[in-house]
This record gives sequence, C-alpha cells and structure tokens, in this order.
Amino acid sequence: MNLKLDYKKTIKVGFAFAIIQCFWVVYDYVIPLLIDNAFGLSNAMRGLIMGLDNLLALFMLPLFGKISDSCKSKYGRRTPFIVLGTLAAIVLMIFIPVTTASQLKEANVIRNDLETRFIEDAAFRQEKLTEFYDDAESGENKYISKIVFDELSGKISKEEFVNLTTDDEAGYFNRFAKDGMNRYINDQVYNQVTKQHSVRLVFFILVLFLVLVAMGTYRSPAVALMPDVTPKPLRSQANAIINLAGGVGGAIATITYMVGFLINENGYVGIYIANALSMGILLLCFIKLVNEPKMVDECRRICEEYGITDEDDEAVDLKEQEAEDGVTADKAADEAVLSAEKQKLKKSKTISFLLILASIFMWFMGYNAVSSNLSIYIVNVLGCTPFIGTVVSAASMAVSAVAFIPVGMLAVKIGRKKSIMLGLLFATVSFVCVFLFIKPQWGTSVKAIMFALFYLIAGFGLIVVNVNTFPMVVELSSAKDVGKYTGYYYMATMSAQAITPYIGGLFMDHLSNRSLFAYSAVCVIISIVLMALVKHGDSKPLPKKKVYEMMEDVD
Repeated sequence: MNLKLDYKKTIKVGFAFAIIQCFWVVYDYVIPLLIDNAFGLSNAMRGLIMGLDNLLALFMLPLFGKISDSCKSKYGRRTPFIVLGTLAAIVLMIFIPVTTASQLKEANVIRNDLETRFIEDAAFRQEKLTEFYDDAESGENKYISKIVFDELSGKISKEEFVNLTTDDEAGYFNRFAKDGMNRYINDQVYNQVTKQHSVRLVFFILVLFLVLVAMGTYRSPAVALMPDVTPKPLRSQANAIINLAGGVGGAIATITYMVGFLINENGYVGIYIANALSMGILLLCFIKLVNEPKMVDECRRICEEYGITDEDDEAVDLKEQEAEDGVTADKAADEAVLSAEKQKLKKSKTISFLLILASIFMWFMGYNAVSSNLSIYIVNVLGCTPFIGTVVSAASMAVSAVAFIPVGMLAVKIGRKKSIMLGLLFATVSFVCVFLFIKPQWGTSVKAIMFALFYLIAGFGLIVVNVNTFPMVVELSSAKDVGKYTGYYYMATMSAQAITPYIGGLFMDHLSNRSLFAYSAVCVIISIVLMALVKHGDSKPLPKKKVYEMMEDVD
C-alpha cells in the first residue's frame, strides 16, 4: 500500500500559513501606495523602506526557527509562537495607517490641487513640461529618466512636448510626460509636508518595525509545522495544499483591500481594521482545529510503519553516491572507504544545499522586485485606479491558484528540481513579455488586460517554484532541526527581499519603469542556472508499507 497524504490534516495546518499570507498580501500591495501617497518618496527610497522588513526578518526568522525547535510546550513546538505572534501583530498593525492619517490628509490636498492644475491650467502645464524637458536635456533627469528622454527626443520636438495635454490621442502624454508629472507632485509632497513633519515618517517606520518584529516571531515556526506533521516524500504535495491555504488567506486580504479602495481610495484605516479581523478569525480556526502534539505523534507512527527515517534517507543517498563513484559492495564494507564516501556525500549535500539557497535568493531577487513595486506600476504606469489595480492583481491570483494541487502532483511525477526550473522558465517568459510588449501609448484598458495575461504566467511560475523550493530545503534536514532549516530558507528569501525593492526602484528612477522587468528576468535566469547544478534534495519515490505491517492489517 502506497503512502498517501492526509489532506484534511494538511488543510488544518494550512490555517497558520493563511494567517501569514493574509497579512503580507495587504502589506505588499497597500504599504507602497501608502508610502507613495503620504510621503512622496522616490522609488528607490520607497524600496529601501519596503526592504527593511526583510532585513529584520533575515535575523529573526532563523533565530525563532531554531528557538521553536527547542520549545517543549504542552501545546507543541510551533503553536505558542503562532498564537502569540499573531495576536501581537493584530494589535500593532492597526497603528500603521493611524500614524499616517494627518500626513496623508495634507499630502492629498497638495496632490489633488496639482493634478487639477495640470489638467485645467494650460499655462501651468506648459511651464512644468518646459521645466521637465530642460531638466532632462541638461542631463539631470530628475523628472524624466534618460532612457525615456532619448525616446522622446526621437518622436516629438520640445515645442510639441510642451504643448501636450492629458487627452493627447497619440498617447504621448502618458508615454513621456505623466511619469515626470508624478515625480514632480511627489517632490512637492515631500518638500512641503514630509520634510516639515519628518517625525511622522520616523514614527511610521517605528510602528512598521514593531509590527514586523511580531510577524517575524512566528513565520518560521508556522511554516515548519507542515514538515513536522508530514512524511518527507509527501512534502511537495503537502506544500501545495499549504500554499493553497495561503492563497485563501491572500484572497481574503485581496477582497479586503479591493472593497476598501472601492469605497474610498484613501481608506487605509478601514482596510487594516478589516484585515486584523480576518487574521483573528483565521487564528481562532487554527486554535480550534490543530492539535500539534497529536499530529506530530501520528506522523511519527506513519513514518515508522513505512520505514521512513533520516538515517534511511542517508543510507539511500550513500548507495547512490557509491554507484555514481563505482564503489563495489566489498569495498564499501571497508571502514576507511565507507567513511570517505560519507564525507564525500556530506560535502555534496552541503554544496547542493548552498546552491538551492542561492537559486532561491536569485528567484526572490527577481520576483520580489516586481511584486514590491506592483501596485505602483499598475497605478502609475498602466494608469489604473487603486481599485482597478486590485482587480488585475486578484484576477491573476485567482486563475493561477487553480494550479496549486496539480503542481504538487507534478513534483511527484517529474521531481522537484525539474518542476522548479519549469516554473522559473514561466516567470522569465512573463517578465520578458511585459518588458517588450506593454506599450505606454496604449489605452489603459488594453495595457491592463495585456499585463494581467502576462502576469498570470509569472503567477503560475511562482506557484510551481514556491511549492517545491521549501521541501527541497527541509529534505536535507532531520526531524530535530526542521525549524533551523526553515530559518535558512527564509534567510535566503528575506535577504533578497531586503535589497531588491531598492535596486528595482533605482532601475525605475534612472532608466524606466518597464526596465524593472528586464532586471527581474535576468535574476530569474541566474536562478535557473544555479538550480541546474543541484544534485540533492529532490523528491524520492513514494514508499510502500512494510510487508509484515500489511499482513498485520489483514489479520
């Protein structure tokens, strides 16, 4: 009898990941807009703030993963961290939009006034467009990046540019002037409000820091719970279910900010209150449904029945290494040879482990550069409102989520490594298509539809990669240090996410907004190369129940 995944138990455990995704989906989409609208910072500075949370997590996630490994609570190793961390995050996150209320109100007065003047006051518009053109021509490129100006100067003259209007039928205003207009407005918000009340920005970052500390205390324990209660050969399938549960949490969060922006484009307080309630309800479901000690004991019993142990995995890998090296059974019996083979295997596994982490690092360098700037790209480049942006994002998420379970099964058929490389290829194709084929002169609806279709490809790639990378990492761990290896996994992901929003912002500031996708594509291609060199951590064939156990079942 083949080993089978307990879907019901896995779904229950998935509530922990649903809580996490409920927070991060709102954070990744809403916080960039909040920073942009309230403080008027540059793309690079906004990216720096968005990356700070990941810099913090770089230290916290391995630490709390290791601490949870040693926890001896009667509620289990992971559950206390999940419950207490979620409660702290729920209380603190309400203060994120509250701290920016006054700042946002003053910034919106300036923003709305300038946007209206650009549309209605021809003399003001011409004055500013002249300023933008002269600045770019002098090489300052404060308002129009060099790559955009080079294209502009080959299309229209300075006189034609200065006389552009917002209803320009050729699309030149959206193509060449709109980004400069947005940068100018942000400059005015920063100079007139943010600089005058810099303590507000400091206080906002402080509150953000406390919320992220709360989230950092339980992310590794929550993710480590799945491998704690799942036999190794089933972890890709289980991770697909866990990610599907996370997708449900993300969908709840998406609906939250979709409705929030539909009611009020500046309804950040309402969005975060609703999201806190959603996280609280999911936490209650987790507490009610998950008995961690009982689930861990069940997993241990199943592993014993099917002969799944860490030592057995090492023995299998050792035999494979011996076969690869041409070592005979007689030679392997010799202690010296056997010891050398073990050392060689250990080194090979360490190299594979580091390559997996490096591949994951480059994958998140590419994907998070896009995801952390997604709401800004949709609003400022595609020209969508925040609400329409949520529809584009939600549509892509909903369609790609259908792939979670098939992707888990795919790993059983072709292995984790091949599945990951396939997912990375999909993401590369997506980013290249956005870079090459989304044209600024197109209408907003056409750009939004085309972007949603291309981004859907990346969404599918994301699922394939994320379902399989974490199981590859913990495949190389033992039962006693799953939390530590989970921390290593997040060390790779968070270190990438700490720096890539800033680098992506630099590309947007100094080249063009769409150059972000070229940068991301290059990062993902490097990730493919690194993954191709990995030799260990792939899924193994599903074991069958021991013969004597099957006979006992018949008796």
